[in-house]
Order: sequence, then structure tokens, then C-alpha cells
Amino acid sequence: MSLTKKILIALVLGVIAGIILTFIPESAFSLLDMYLLTPVGQVFINLIMMLVVPIVFVSIVLGTAGLGEPAKLGRIGIQAISFFLITTAIAICISLALAFMIKPGTEGVFDVDAADYEAAEAPPVVETIVNIIPTNPVSAMSSGDMLQIIAFAIFIGIALAFLQDKTQGIQRLFTQANDILMFLVNLVMKAAPYGAFALITSAIGGAGLDAIGSMGAYMGTVILGLFVHAAVVYSLAIWLLGKANPWTFYKVFFPAMSVAFSTSSSNAALPISMKSAQENLGVSKSISSFVQPLGATINMDGTAIMQATAAVFIAQVYAIDLGFSEIIMIILTATLASIGTAGVPGVGLIMLAMVLSQIGLPVEGIALIIGIDRLLDMLRTAVNITGDAACAYIISENEKRKKTG
Repeated sequence: MSLTKKILIALVLGVIAGIILTFIPESAFSLLDMYLLTPVGQVFINLIMMLVVPIVFVSIVLGTAGLGEPAKLGRIGIQAISFFLITTAIAICISLALAFMIKPGTEGVFDVDAADYEAAEAPPVVETIVNIIPTNPVSAMSSGDMLQIIAFAIFIGIALAFLQDKTQGIQRLFTQANDILMFLVNLVMKAAPYGAFALITSAIGGAGLDAIGSMGAYMGTVILGLFVHAAVVYSLAIWLLGKANPWTFYKVFFPAMSVAFSTSSSNAALPISMKSAQENLGVSKSISSFVQPLGATINMDGTAIMQATAAVFIAQVYAIDLGFSEIIMIILTATLASIGTAGVPGVGLIMLAMVLSQIGLPVEGIALIIGIDRLLDMLRTAVNITGDAACAYIISENEKRKKTG
């Protein structure tokens, strides 16, 4: 049985168990929650948190180094990176707007004691930007300062890209470290059904039937954000920049989207995604081979939408007001986190932990969404690879017009 099916079954069983537990005495539920559900769920959260720093560092080093010599990036590289960053920022803004309008995490629905949690005050935006450059990278890693870790990783990646043959051994070491981390991610995700069952049972059992409606609101907000981004932003980009019919694009690219949906992995979908782009959309092979693997590394609009929505949702659940500085931090951190998100199932939650930590929200809030995240992971992966293909298609069509013009 696939992991997706296992998690879906665990989700359904967790919902059923949670509903049943709402009818037992509160004292009995408290004992069950204290000695079984919460420990199992917390172990899973700890496993995720264990991988945050190494995955961010290694994946961003490899992603930056994978760009090749900056001189070779040229016009195509600049266009691709600009497209990725702009669409990611737009995706986050869309999700934030929807989350603040819909308010999926209405206070009082979930059984969390907001009075016992005091959010860390976010530093001023200018101070945050200045402090992105670490004075001590080792200290940044030990304290989990993700923005500084990302900055240091980018510098290392640029150095590897410049030095090329001189640093093949180091680059191979990073590649092997990435393989180890991806193995551990897959290993941790095997525990996801049990973690999902425990966490959602605990959440529903503790909150009551109203929790289902609130989680449904969160899920609906994320799905709406994904739909708006794919149907409006990508379609407008294909129409205005690529001079093509968006419907035709989606129609011929749908097989790749279905693979991404079923596997929840941008990396797994990459071969068929490139094949569809080259054979069905007429994208230049050289452009497709550069832009789409790059996009699978640094372009995660769907993941960014989830992270921004989840951050607002968790803040609302804990009755924490997000000011302008925190919102800017969400946009900045979620954009950078999406760059560092590996194209495998489940890593989005690890990056979400980084976003929450950076703006002073409780990482434990992930427990509220873990049960339904797998379903959303399937949808956002389909959006992620669609953005990669749209970028490759637009650049390829523009290059063709320049040659003929």
C-alpha cells in the first residue's frame, strides 16, 4: 500500500477516532491524550524538526551551485530566476490575502491555551535584512537562525559554482549528504500515518466537532489559493508573456500534473514534465533541461502558498496578531524557504517549521494541520511543476520570436 493511501486511511481513522473521543469523559480523554496521542505526535514533530537545519543548508548549497558559472546563466537564467521569485511572491500575497479574509483559524475552535503562549516580538524589517549575513555561521546553525543559514548556504553554493573542478570533492560530499537527508525524510515520512493519526485524533478529540469545520476552512483556503494562482497568475503569464492559449497549455500538460499529484514529488514528476514540455508544448530541449530542473529546486509556489496560509492559520488559532513586520517576514521567509524545499513528499512541513520559528509562532501548531497536509501536498506539487513548465514555455517562445524577428 502506498504512503498516500496509508496517510489517507490514517486521516479517516483519526477523524473517526477523534469524533468518538468527544463523547467520552474529559478525564479519560486527557489520560489517553497525555500518555499515547501526544507522545506519538510529538515524536513525529521532533523527527521533522531534527532535519530542518541540515536540509535547508545542503539543499540551498546544491541549488545555488547547480546554476553553473554565473557567466553561463545569461539571459535565460536571469529570466527564469526572476519569474520564479516574482510568481512565488505573488503566490504568498494571494494566500495571505485569502487567509486574512476567510480567517480559517478562528479563535476558540481549537483547544490551545493562547494565554500561556507569548509570541516572540519580530525585529524591525531593516534589522532583519542587515542580520541576514551571519557573523558566525556555526552559531547560526546551532541556534537555528534560518535566514542566516540560507545566506551562508548561498555564498557556499556560489563559490562551488565558480570553482567547479577544484571543488568536485566538496560538491560530491554535499550531493551525498543530500542523498542521506532525502533517505531520512522518506524514513520519517513512513511514520507519518501514525503521527497523522495521533495528531488529528488529539486535535479533534480535544477540540470537539467544531475542529473539523475549522480544518476544513484551512484546507479550503489553501486549495482556493492554489486554484487562483494556477488559473489566474499562470494563465495570465502564459497568455501575456508566452502569447499562447492557457487552456491548450493545461490540456497538453495535464499528464505531468497527474503524475505530480499522485506522487507528491516534483523530482518524481520531472522526467515526464520535461517530456511533456518538449514534445507536447514545443519547448526547446536546452531551455527545458535548464529551467525545469532548476524550478524543481527553487520554484515552489504551491508550497509557499501552504506555508503562508498555515502561518496565518496558526497565528489565528493562538490568537496572535500579526503586524506589518511579521507579514513582511512571512513573505521573505516563505519565499526563501520555497527555494530550499526539496522536491519530495513531506518536506514542505519541515520548511513550515522554519517559517513559524522565524516569526515567533509555535512550531507545535504544525500538529493542527499535519493530518490533512498530505492531501494538500498532492495539489501543491501539481502547481509547483506547472509553474516550472510555464516558465520554460514562456522563455522558449520568447527566444523563438527573437530568432525569427
